Parts: sequence; structure tokens; C-alpha cells
Amino acid sequence: MKAAILGGGPAGLYFAISMKLRDPSHEVSVFERNKPDDTFGWGVVLSDETMSNFEDNDPVSEKMIRDNFAYWDDVKTVRGTESMTSSGHGFCGIGRKKLLMLLQNRARELGVILEFQADVSAERIEELRATFDVVVASDGLNSKTRTLYAEKFEPEIDMRLNHFVWLGTHQKFDDAFTFIFEETEHGWIWAHAYQFDADTATFIIECGPKVYKAFGFDTLNQEDSIALCEKIFARHLGGHALMTNANHIRGSAWIQFPRVTCENWYFDNVVLLGDASATAHYSIGSGSKLGMESAIMLAQELNCGKSLGDALQTYQDERKLQVLRVTSAARNSTEWFEEVERYLTLDLMQFTYSLLTRSQRISHENLRLRDPAWLASAEAWFQKRAGGTSSRSPMFAPFKLRNMELVNRIVVSPMAQYKAQDGMPTDWHFVHYAERAKGGAGLVFTEMLCVSKDGRITPGCPCIGVDQVPAWSRLVDFVHAETPAKICAQIGHAGRKGSTRLAWDGIDKPLPTGNWDLLSASAIALMEGNAEPKAMDRADMDTVMAQFVDAVKAAAAANFDMIEMHAAHGYLLASFISPVTNKRDDAYGGSLEHRMRFPLEVFHAMRAAWPAEKPMTVRISAHDWMADEGVIPEDAVDIAGMFKEAGADAINVSSGQTDKKEQPIYGRMFQVPFSDRVRNDIGAPTLVAGNIYEPDHVNSILMAGRADLVLLARPHLSDPYWTLHAAVELGDTEQAWPAPYEGGRRQANTLAERAKAVTT
Repeated sequence: MKAAILGGGPAGLYFAISMKLRDPSHEVSVFERNKPDDTFGWGVVLSDETMSNFEDNDPVSEKMIRDNFAYWDDVKTVRGTESMTSSGHGFCGIGRKKLLMLLQNRARELGVILEFQADVSAERIEELRATFDVVVASDGLNSKTRTLYAEKFEPEIDMRLNHFVWLGTHQKFDDAFTFIFEETEHGWIWAHAYQFDADTATFIIECGPKVYKAFGFDTLNQEDSIALCEKIFARHLGGHALMTNANHIRGSAWIQFPRVTCENWYFDNVVLLGDASATAHYSIGSGSKLGMESAIMLAQELNCGKSLGDALQTYQDERKLQVLRVTSAARNSTEWFEEVERYLTLDLMQFTYSLLTRSQRISHENLRLRDPAWLASAEAWFQKRAGGTSSRSPMFAPFKLRNMELVNRIVVSPMAQYKAQDGMPTDWHFVHYAERAKGGAGLVFTEMLCVSKDGRITPGCPCIGVDQVPAWSRLVDFVHAETPAKICAQIGHAGRKGSTRLAWDGIDKPLPTGNWDLLSASAIALMEGNAEPKAMDRADMDTVMAQFVDAVKAAAAANFDMIEMHAAHGYLLASFISPVTNKRDDAYGGSLEHRMRFPLEVFHAMRAAWPAEKPMTVRISAHDWMADEGVIPEDAVDIAGMFKEAGADAINVSSGQTDKKEQPIYGRMFQVPFSDRVRNDIGAPTLVAGNIYEPDHVNSILMAGRADLVLLARPHLSDPYWTLHAAVELGDTEQAWPAPYEGGRRQANTLAERAKAVTT
């Protein structure tokens, strides 16, 4: 095979090496526009896992690289005069120039043709396509090849907010990968620093756009920009200068990071590799790793006997997914640094934990494996701050809202059961909720209890009013008598989403018979075939508000510990908040402040009717998933802030289900960023749900300060005793079980200990 490689960076060179290793008869040529010893970066970070992959692929070059490494195991967080170090992270650094020299030498040994200062114009690329079997575009994040064939590759380039400059220094930072955060007269600015050879370290300086402008970095030349950076970070540089190797660039050399993704990675005989196909933010140090590991797979596919088209298709299908996992983590890390001022007021312990787990690649239990002593100190800090006296995991820390005290942070999420009869709860509800209260959760939510029969979602949805008080009282009394759990009544009105079938008969579809009249903020049907609701007038508002108040009084009579007003998911109150469903031109439509008027009126009326010593929360949709047409996370902060000011004790941060045209982006813990934003921007406790299913998820969310209570829905459907079993999984023997189940607790813990002994 004749292979032309455009770009002589680490990915391109390593692909050339990998091809020749698999078949020395391949004719492999690398075309690089720069000189052999030109490089415009400083250090490259590689993990132990990546080096293991390199050793399997080519032990010779792996040893060459390893022999030139600077190793570190620690990550240090420095904020002003405070510092904290955690260990066990296992990374190594090498100078980019050194890495390129080593790979060039190895490529030459194997017979790769290296052509430097090559002018690879559009015409030249077309010529190479015609004369080589495959053209590998490894020409970086500003890939000429990708631009030339943009209609084929369909790239998207997202220019991120922060500005950064890539510098070096002889202050070695040889004890840890160091993050330095400095508060200046213009705001916060920070550095990512790590050693990569015997006497040099990378020193990447980053800041937000406001700080960048305020310091004038956009107008300074490189010399003045570097002098200013030396002054800002003087006490960390130990008298050493900052250095640039980007003298070829005009201006200060500060740039913004372009996040590159491509719909397609190949067409015909042209294939993208490394940063040309996808970029990973420098804050997780994976750009070279991704490119070089992709090079291994591409070489494997091109040497396994498949046709070129099949080989490139397999490479794209499999490697694109693997790269997406890393670039998604990189996106999380990027956004954390873009919003870092939100966290800089946290206690240094929690700030460090948030920093370490920012990408979601490092979890709570993974930190325990890396540095058990540090994590134990973090857990003890969390428990002490929560008023606990143990050293248990964060999920088992107590929590208090007004006079309600919870034994832990696990919550059974509201989940519709569709088992009510004519608005009345049945034995199903008693067994369902009682069983989950026995399962160890600190708080159990009911499903949405409707304020009237006309406010139900389906005929199977329960109400809460005078008629239902005895049934709900029976449940609440059992929970209080037999478990340490507290129980919350979630109260709402279906609005335009009402008069529909049970979920298993066709979710959101109208009833075949027996439909009832609907109300909403505006006369917009849920979807084609559903009834058009009446746009509420003042009389309707007064009627519904009175129904909410009666529901609150019924919840108080049943002795619920907490109530929640449901103002999310497109139900009645949410229909006023979202511009998707509120098209009114009166005092209750238009601006967000006007759209919030009726929900706030209802909230005030409910709060006034609810005992002062008991908490009340609000569930909101932080994102309608309809681009700028609906509520977006920035709006959610304002919405939550208004409810906080009105007296909400906590905000239950959810998203979506406003309209059928939504385009949600699901993923593990996908709603946690919304909770994080609300909690830390307005300073209010939050609850969060959304694809959270492991104890690790829960502990990571809590320890990082992204929420105060964590709701689990489906996990509690499959396992009512999720909390008890999670304690066993974590080796927590302090968790109490119901007295009649004590034998089960002992056996579960014994079996867990045996299993652990076998695996270790």
C-alpha cells in the first residue's frame, strides 16, 4: 500500500511507524510543512494506560519515550495562599519536541519517507489522492484537508470561551501536576503547570474573556504579555522566567480553544486522524494520546485484509465512539474551567474534589483507589460540615431543611404509578411507598398528587384533598412508625397534559372516551389529536389556586413532612413559565418576570397554608431542550432565584417534557450540570435526578457540591432496598436495616466481605 500522511505531528508519525511495523513493504511518506525541529507546544502528557497501549504496539518506540519521561503521581491545587495535594494519579510528561525527534528517528529506522518544509496546497492534496492508495490527513486542528473537503467531512467547530497561552518555564514543578488559581484586581486567572524534562515545565495560563480584556492581553505583544504573566504568577515561579516558542505568531499568542467534531472521518481514500477529526481540550491532556491511539487502530484496520472502504468504515465506526467518550469528558472539563469562578468560593477541600472530578472520568471510588487517605479526609470533612459524627460516604450524611432532618441524602424520586381509582390512592400506593421507605432512603417522594380530578394526567393518577386524607395518613403514619424516612407530597396540576391514557396504553395519547376539559397558560394542544386546552382567565386562576391551597391543607392533615410544588415538565404551572407554552399577551405572558407571576402567586398561597416549620420545595425544568425557543439553563438560574426569594427551601432541578419537539441530550447524570449551576449561582440547596444509578454517582455529586439531595427513580423501581444494598456494596456496616431484616443485613455484609477477599 502507498500511504501519504499529511502532517508530521505525533499522530501522523506514529501511524507511519504502525503501518511499517505491520508490513515493511508499505510505501509510507510523511509530508510536514515545518522543519524537523520546529514545534509550537511544550510538554505532552500521557497516562500509564496509554503507555501500555504503546508497548503492545511497538516496544521499541515505547522504551524510547519512557526513557525520556518526567513522572508525577500527585495533583496539587493552589488557590491564593492555600494548597492541597492528592496522590495516585499516575501521569508522565515528555517535551513535544523530544517526542517528535524520537518518533522521527523510529520512523526513519523503519523506512518511512519524511519530507519536511513540504508545501501541501489544495492542488498537491488532490495530486496525492490520485497517486497514493490512502491519504491520511493528520494536519492538526486547523486541517487544510478538512477545510478543503468540508462538504464531505461536515465539521463543526465550537470556539470555546476562555483564552489561554502556552508557555514554558525552568521552574520545574517536579513534585506534582499543579493548578494555580490567582485572584487579581481584574478577576481570577489560573495556570496548568507540569514538568516534562529535567529542567523545564509547561505553564499554560488561562482566563475568562472579561479578565482577558481587562488585562489588555488582546492588544499586548508577546514580550509585554509574558512580562505581565510573570508578575501575576511571580511567587510561584521562584524567580524563573516564562518562555514562548511561538515567536512566529504576531500579537500576544493568546488563543481560544476550537472544539472540533466531524460527522464523517473519511471519504474515498482520504481519512482524518488526530486533531483533524476531533479535538480534546488541553485541560485533560489527551490530544496526543487520542491521535496516537487512533493511529494504531487505523493501521490495524488497513492491514487486516479488508477493502479500503470497509477498513475506513470500521475505523470510523469504532474509533469515533471511543474518541467521543474522551472528548465528552474534555467538554465537561472545558466547561468547568469556563465556569470556575462559580466554585472558587468553595472550601478548598470541596474545590479540589470538584477539580479532580470535573470531567466525570474520575469518580468517587476511583479517587479512593488513587488516594484513600485523601478521600477519607474529604469524606470526614463532608460529614462534619453536614453535622454528622461519622466518616461514612457523603450519601450517608444527614441533611436538614427547616425542622425536617433526613438520615441520609438518598431520595426516592416521584414516579407515576397509574394505579389510582377515581383519584383515590389504593393498596398499591401503600405497598409501593412503604416498601421504599423501608429500603433505607432518607426521603420518599410521592408521585405528583393532583389538586383536582380535572387536574389529573390520567384516570390512574391520584389526587390529594379532603377525600384522600385517610389513605395518605395511613401511609404517612406507617413510614413514621416503622422507618427513619421522611415523606414528601409532590403537588401539581396536569394542565394541557391531562386527560390522557395510562402510560402502558399509549403515553400522552388522549383517552378514547371520558375526556375532561383542560386548562393551560395558552390554548396550545400537547400534540396533534389531543384536545386544545382553554387559556386560563383570572377566574380559572383563582379556582386552581384555591385547589392548590386545599391540597396543601390536606397534605398537612395527612402529616406529610414536606411538600413540593410541581412547576416542571410542561404541566400547568410550568406552562406559564416556558415561552414554548405561554403565548399570552397579558400580564402573565411575555417576559420571564411576567410568565412567573402565576406560579409565584400559587407558591405564596401554598407556603402560607403549609406549617412554617416544614419545608417546601419547587420542581423546575432547567432546560426545555428546544434551543432558544424555550427555557435554557441561564433562565433556570433566574427562575430558581425567584422561587428562592419567595421562600422555597430547595429547588428540584429537572428538565424537558415541555413539548414533543424537544431534542434532549441524555447521558449519565445528564441533569447534574443544571443543578450545579442553580445551586452555586443562587446559593440554594438543590435536588437532582436523571440517569443516576450508582452509589459512585451519588457520592461524586454530593462531594463536589453539585446538589444536596440525589433522587433515584428507575433504580428504586428495580430495587426498593437500593440504599441498603448500596451500603453493602460500599462496605458500610453502619447502615441500619429494619429489625426483622437483621439476618439479611448480616448475611449480605458477610457475602460482600467474602467476595472482596476472593478478588483481592
